[in-house]
Amino acid sequence: MTVAAVILSATADGALAQTLGQARVRRLADIAWSGGALPIIVVSPDPDGSVAASLTGSEAVYGTPAAPESGPAGQMTRGVELAAAEVRDLTAVLLWPARMVWVGPETVTSLIEAHGVARDAILRPTWHGEPGWPVLLPVTAIEALRATPPDVMPPAVVDRLAALLPTREVELGDPGVTHDVDTAQDDLPAYEGPPDPPAGHTHEWGDDVVSEAGLPPPDEP
Repeated sequence: MTVAAVILSATADGALAQTLGQARVRRLADIAWSGGALPIIVVSPDPDGSVAASLTGSEAVYGTPAAPESGPAGQMTRGVELAAAEVRDLTAVLLWPARMVWVGPETVTSLIEAHGVARDAILRPTWHGEPGWPVLLPVTAIEALRATPPDVMPPAVVDRLAALLPTREVELGDPGVTHDVDTAQDDLPAYEGPPDPPAGHTHEWGDDVVSEAGLPPPDEP
């Protein structure tokens, strides 16, 4: 199981905008790596090489964008293709708009864990029930992504895919999945963490044995 992060910026200025002293895409590359995503692909215009230079020393790889007329879905598809070219056993990608700078590494880890038990499902992180980003897209969804018209905007791209493919919303208690760079860090709601294990309940070793024997679990009298 290998989950990549595809960080998407429509402009070089957006990719390079400073957030807590770092270029936006560099900050996100570090968060994605901390959370366990690899490879990390940054797709953005880069007319003078500044975006690629900002990634020096990180685990991220710069990727040239698709033609502008391909639209948001085309840029997403380009990112998936670049990630697949980096590793053979890619199973999913995290589609991550560069403006979503407050996502925590724990959220990345949780989405990867949830993918382990729902390999063919789109996973949408939520904050208090509101879907956000990054969205985990299994590579099995690539053809549906390619078929998305170029005039469909990013949130509607995900809505369209979710209507066609198995989809699960995962409450992660991370305000960063819905609050973008327009929200100052000091104004973010408090991080709460997921109310339930993202991958579902994990039984303790031996639970199945005592269950079959008709005995109470070890923590019960």
